[in-house]
Amino acid sequence: MKPNQLLASSCAMTRTMGILGGKWKPLIIWGIGQRRIRFGQLAAHMPLISRKVLAEQLKELEEAGLILREAFNEVPPRVDYSLTENGLRLLPILESLRDWTKSCEAAGTPASGPCLVEKQA
Repeated sequence: MKPNQLLASSCAMTRTMGILGGKWKPLIIWGIGQRRIRFGQLAAHMPLISRKVLAEQLKELEEAGLILREAFNEVPPRVDYSLTENGLRLLPILESLRDWTKSCEAAGTPASGPCLVEKQA
């Protein structure tokens, strides 16, 4: 790879990490998935993140064009979140990262970090 190609490639990666950086954004995208979800439901699946930080991260993902926020004029107030087309395009990438982690763990390399909680119906 030529130096200019490497620089262009690293700039794209830097922009990507600027959008997805941090430990919560990929988990939020994964938690929303291909459905519509309310704030409280998402918060229940992510008990280690404060509601304030979750709201901030959702706003940043909305500004980046990865999620849609739809507010309904109801009492009590209702807000639904879903992924945009660009957000949906990240799901296979996140799935590949999950599979990579599983293969590393199977090979004896432990992984750690926050997880989504599966709620029983």
